[in-house]
Amino acid sequence: MTTKRRKPRAHQPITYYTLMDELLASATQPMPQRNRTHQLRRMADALHELMHAPQPSTNAWRVVSDAVNLLETLVQHGEAPIKDATGNIIASHWRDCDGDAVEVRDSSGLLADAIDAMTKAGNRYNTGHPLRLDGPGIHAVRAAFDDYQAALDTLPHRTMVRCHRATEIRVKAIYGRVNNLPDGVHVMAI
Repeated sequence: MTTKRRKPRAHQPITYYTLMDELLASATQPMPQRNRTHQLRRMADALHELMHAPQPSTNAWRVVSDAVNLLETLVQHGEAPIKDATGNIIASHWRDCDGDAVEVRDSSGLLADAIDAMTKAGNRYNTGHPLRLDGPGIHAVRAAFDDYQAALDTLPHRTMVRCHRATEIRVKAIYGRVNNLPDGVHVMAI
Protein backbone atom coordinates (compact mmCIF):
# COMPACT_ATOMS: atom_id res chain seq x y z
CA MET A 1 0.00 0.00 0.00
CA THR A 2 1.39 3.39 -0.92
CA THR A 3 0.82 6.50 1.05
CA LYS A 4 -0.17 9.66 -0.66
CA ARG A 5 2.33 12.46 -0.18
CA ARG A 6 1.00 15.85 0.66
CA LYS A 7 2.27 18.96 -0.99
CA PRO A 8 4.41 20.78 1.60
CA ARG A 9 2.74 23.90 2.93
CA ALA A 10 4.51 27.19 2.72
CA HIS A 11 5.39 29.04 5.92
CA GLN A 12 2.41 30.88 7.42
CA PRO A 13 2.89 33.99 9.52
CA ILE A 14 2.43 33.44 13.23
CA THR A 15 -0.22 35.41 15.06
CA TYR A 16 0.90 36.78 18.40
CA TYR A 17 -2.18 38.57 19.71
CA THR A 18 -5.37 36.79 20.76
CA LEU A 19 -8.86 37.98 21.53
CA MET A 20 -7.99 37.54 25.21
CA ASP A 21 -5.06 39.95 24.82
CA GLU A 22 -7.45 42.46 23.29
CA LEU A 23 -10.03 42.07 26.05
CA LEU A 24 -7.44 42.39 28.81
CA ALA A 25 -5.94 45.58 27.36
CA SER A 26 -7.23 48.86 28.77
CA ALA A 27 -10.00 50.55 26.80
CA THR A 28 -9.48 53.85 28.64
CA GLN A 29 -5.68 54.21 28.85
CA PRO A 30 -3.04 54.31 26.14
CA MET A 31 -0.55 51.48 25.84
CA PRO A 32 1.88 51.65 28.79
CA GLN A 33 4.73 54.07 28.11
CA ARG A 34 7.42 51.38 28.35
CA ASN A 35 5.64 49.34 25.64
CA ARG A 36 5.24 52.38 23.37
CA THR A 37 8.88 53.33 23.86
CA HIS A 38 10.00 49.76 23.16
CA GLN A 39 7.89 49.55 19.99
CA LEU A 40 9.07 52.90 18.64
CA ARG A 41 12.71 52.15 19.51
CA ARG A 42 12.57 48.81 17.65
CA MET A 43 11.11 50.56 14.61
CA ALA A 44 13.72 53.34 14.67
CA ASP A 45 16.58 50.84 15.13
CA ALA A 46 15.31 48.71 12.26
CA LEU A 47 15.05 51.72 9.95
CA HIS A 48 18.56 52.80 10.97
CA GLU A 49 19.83 49.32 10.13
CA LEU A 50 18.16 49.39 6.71
CA MET A 51 19.79 52.75 6.03
CA HIS A 52 23.32 52.18 7.40
CA ALA A 53 24.21 48.50 7.93
CA PRO A 54 26.41 46.90 5.26
CA GLN A 55 24.06 43.89 5.11
CA PRO A 56 20.73 44.76 6.78
CA SER A 57 18.90 41.77 8.22
CA THR A 58 15.56 40.50 7.02
CA ASN A 59 14.35 41.02 10.59
CA ALA A 60 14.96 44.77 10.25
CA TRP A 61 12.93 44.79 7.04
CA ARG A 62 10.18 42.82 8.79
CA VAL A 63 9.97 45.27 11.72
CA VAL A 64 9.76 48.29 9.39
CA SER A 65 7.24 46.49 7.21
CA ASP A 66 5.13 45.67 10.28
CA ALA A 67 5.07 49.35 11.24
CA VAL A 68 3.92 50.37 7.77
CA ASN A 69 1.29 47.59 7.75
CA LEU A 70 0.00 48.70 11.17
CA LEU A 71 -0.45 52.26 9.94
CA GLU A 72 -2.18 50.95 6.82
CA THR A 73 -4.63 49.06 9.05
CA LEU A 74 -5.26 52.16 11.17
CA VAL A 75 -5.80 54.41 8.15
CA GLN A 76 -7.84 52.09 5.96
CA HIS A 77 -9.70 49.69 8.25
CA GLY A 78 -11.25 51.78 11.00
CA GLU A 79 -14.80 53.05 11.41
CA ALA A 80 -16.22 55.53 8.87
CA PRO A 81 -13.42 55.61 6.29
CA ILE A 82 -12.78 58.91 4.50
CA LYS A 83 -12.03 58.81 0.77
CA ASP A 84 -10.27 61.36 -1.42
CA ALA A 85 -11.45 62.51 -4.85
CA THR A 86 -9.95 59.42 -6.52
CA GLY A 87 -11.75 57.02 -4.17
CA ASN A 88 -8.70 56.02 -2.12
CA ILE A 89 -9.18 55.74 1.63
CA ILE A 90 -7.01 58.38 3.29
CA ALA A 91 -8.29 58.22 6.87
CA SER A 92 -10.64 56.39 9.20
CA HIS A 93 -11.94 56.81 12.71
CA TRP A 94 -11.11 54.89 15.87
CA ARG A 95 -12.27 55.44 19.46
CA ASP A 96 -9.89 57.32 21.76
CA CYS A 97 -9.45 56.79 25.50
CA ASP A 98 -12.63 58.81 26.23
CA GLY A 99 -14.70 56.89 23.69
CA ASP A 100 -14.80 59.78 21.22
CA ALA A 101 -14.07 59.20 17.54
CA VAL A 102 -10.57 60.28 16.53
CA GLU A 103 -9.40 60.47 12.94
CA VAL A 104 -6.29 58.51 12.01
CA ARG A 105 -5.01 59.70 8.68
CA ASP A 106 -2.08 59.47 6.35
CA SER A 107 -1.17 63.09 7.06
CA SER A 108 1.73 63.23 4.60
CA GLY A 109 0.00 61.28 1.84
CA LEU A 110 3.06 59.02 1.66
CA LEU A 111 1.64 55.74 3.03
CA ALA A 112 1.32 54.21 -0.44
CA ASP A 113 4.89 55.34 -1.17
CA ALA A 114 6.10 53.68 2.05
CA ILE A 115 4.38 50.43 1.06
CA ASP A 116 5.94 50.67 -2.40
CA ALA A 117 9.39 51.38 -0.90
CA MET A 118 9.18 48.27 1.30
CA THR A 119 8.16 46.20 -1.74
CA LYS A 120 11.08 47.56 -3.77
CA ALA A 121 13.52 46.77 -0.94
CA GLY A 122 12.18 43.20 -0.75
CA ASN A 123 12.47 42.79 -4.51
CA ARG A 124 16.04 44.12 -4.39
CA TYR A 125 16.87 41.53 -1.73
CA ASN A 126 15.30 38.75 -3.83
CA THR A 127 17.66 39.64 -6.70
CA GLY A 128 20.73 39.26 -4.48
CA HIS A 129 21.24 42.86 -3.40
CA PRO A 130 21.20 44.19 0.18
CA LEU A 131 17.88 45.29 1.67
CA ARG A 132 17.89 49.03 1.09
CA LEU A 133 15.41 51.86 0.91
CA ASP A 134 15.92 54.61 -1.63
CA GLY A 135 15.80 58.30 -0.61
CA PRO A 136 12.07 58.84 -1.28
CA GLY A 137 11.38 55.50 0.44
CA ILE A 138 13.21 56.59 3.58
CA HIS A 139 11.23 59.84 3.62
CA ALA A 140 7.92 57.96 3.15
CA VAL A 141 8.70 55.41 5.89
CA ARG A 142 9.69 58.17 8.32
CA ALA A 143 6.39 59.95 7.60
CA ALA A 144 4.52 56.68 8.23
CA PHE A 145 6.39 56.26 11.55
CA ASP A 146 5.35 59.79 12.59
CA ASP A 147 1.69 59.04 11.85
CA TYR A 148 1.90 55.72 13.68
CA GLN A 149 3.48 57.36 16.72
CA ALA A 150 0.69 59.96 16.84
CA ALA A 151 -1.90 57.17 16.76
CA LEU A 152 -0.02 55.16 19.38
CA ASP A 153 -0.01 58.14 21.76
CA THR A 154 -3.73 58.87 21.21
CA LEU A 155 -5.50 55.53 20.98
CA PRO A 156 -6.22 53.19 23.91
CA HIS A 157 -4.22 50.04 24.48
CA ARG A 158 -7.18 47.84 23.47
CA THR A 159 -7.50 49.62 20.13
CA MET A 160 -3.81 49.14 19.41
CA VAL A 161 -4.02 45.43 20.23
CA ARG A 162 -7.11 45.24 17.97
CA CYS A 163 -5.05 46.94 15.25
CA HIS A 164 -2.24 44.39 15.69
CA ARG A 165 -4.74 41.52 15.47
CA ALA A 166 -6.42 42.97 12.37
CA THR A 167 -3.01 43.47 10.72
CA GLU A 168 -1.98 39.89 11.52
CA ILE A 169 -5.23 38.57 10.03
CA ARG A 170 -4.83 40.77 6.93
CA VAL A 171 -1.22 39.68 6.34
CA LYS A 172 -2.09 36.04 6.95
CA ALA A 173 -4.89 36.28 4.36
CA ILE A 174 -2.43 37.74 1.84
CA TYR A 175 0.02 34.89 2.49
CA GLY A 176 -2.85 32.41 2.14
CA ARG A 177 -3.75 33.78 -1.28
CA VAL A 178 -0.14 33.82 -2.43
CA ASN A 179 0.75 30.36 -1.13
CA ASN A 180 -2.30 28.60 -2.58
CA LEU A 181 -1.77 29.45 -6.22
CA PRO A 182 -1.90 26.78 -8.94
CA ASP A 183 1.40 25.31 -10.10
CA GLY A 184 3.23 27.56 -12.52
CA VAL A 185 1.59 30.78 -11.28
CA HIS A 186 3.97 33.24 -9.63
CA VAL A 187 3.12 36.52 -7.91
CA MET A 188 5.34 39.32 -9.16
CA ALA A 189 4.01 42.03 -6.83
CA ILE A 190 1.26 42.45 -4.26
